[in-house]
Formats: sequence, structure tokens, C-alpha cells
Amino acid sequence: MLKFNVPDVAKSGNCDQLTTREVDGQTTNRPQGGSNVSDTNSSCILDSVNCCLPSYAAMADDTQIARGEYLATIAGCSDCHTPGYFFGKPDMSRFLGGSDVGFEIPGLGVFVARNITPDKETGIGSWTPEQIVTAIQTGERPDGRMLAPIMPWRDFAHLTADDAMAIAAFLQSVKPVSHQVPGPFKPGETVSAFMMRIMPPGEAAAAATK
Repeated sequence: MLKFNVPDVAKSGNCDQLTTREVDGQTTNRPQGGSNVSDTNSSCILDSVNCCLPSYAAMADDTQIARGEYLATIAGCSDCHTPGYFFGKPDMSRFLGGSDVGFEIPGLGVFVARNITPDKETGIGSWTPEQIVTAIQTGERPDGRMLAPIMPWRDFAHLTADDAMAIAAFLQSVKPVSHQVPGPFKPGETVSAFMMRIMPPGEAAAAATK
């Protein structure tokens, strides 16, 4: 006599309530209630087993986020957007939470790489995936302002649609960091952050700090 095990499913359909019953090739006895397993019961069993398996959508999301993390890593997003990076000590507890060093662009001002975590107040948590993709591929923010030229959106414009959306999915998956970066600063304004300055040829290098 062929025997195998199938799950006995509670009416709630909760996978945590699965138990095992012995079934033979002729009839299937269910000790609780004494009734046979009908086609309806078998269908319920299959549906409940399926609920325990990771959904295709969830697996696809994980794959997309992993792809986005890979792309963001090789693109160097953390270099500009994680505080401490330019001092050789990136603060990974505030990963992508906004820089502490600004870039001065002659004639335009000083720009500090912003917080690109999903914090709704100080980051990009209110942006949709499509708005993130538009920003990284065209340089245009949701409010219509153009990103500073230091942002390499012209390079990211060559990303495939799937890769661009994968980066957006990854950025929305990281830990939100509450950190409001200063600026941008117009030419002539006092800058409250460290900054990298482009100097014309012939200028002396700054003296080392003591």
C-alpha cells in the first residue's frame, strides 16, 4: 500500500496551522471529524501550500533591488551621498544620508549632495520611482529644478529603463536617514559646510592643516 503525507489545513488557511495526515492509495482518512479528503479539500491543501511559498512578485522585487544595489555601488552613489566619505571615514549608519562636503561650481554656487534615502522630510521619500528615474536620467527634480552639473545624470541617461527603475527600487528600500543637508549656496553666500573648490591655474595649493 502506497502511503504519503499531505498537509491538513485549518479552515483559516493560515500556513502556521498546517499539520500532517497519513494518506493511502485507496482512501484518505482524516482523524479529526472522520471525513474523507474530497477534491475540494485537496484544492484547499494546494492553495494553502502555495501560500507558504514566496510569491513571484516578491522574488522579482528582491531581484530588482539587488540589481539596483549593484548598479548604485559601481556608479559610486555612496561616494557623494554618504557623509564622511570625502574624509576617508564614511558613516555607514547614515548610508546615502547626504554629504558633509559641498562642490563649488564657479558662477553657480556650492552644492552639497543631498540625502537620497526614503526619509520623507529630509530625503526623497515623497518621490515616486518614476520621479527618481527622471531625476537620475534627465537631471530634473519633481519640483522642476535642475540638479547641479556635478550630478552625472548625463551618464545615467544611458541606463536601460529596467536598470534605472532598479536603482529607484533600491533607493526606496534603504534605511531612511533624517539628515537635512545645507544649501545650495549662491555665489557670494557664506557656506556652512566643507567644500571642494575649483581654482584657476597658477594658484598655490592650500597649506596642510595642523
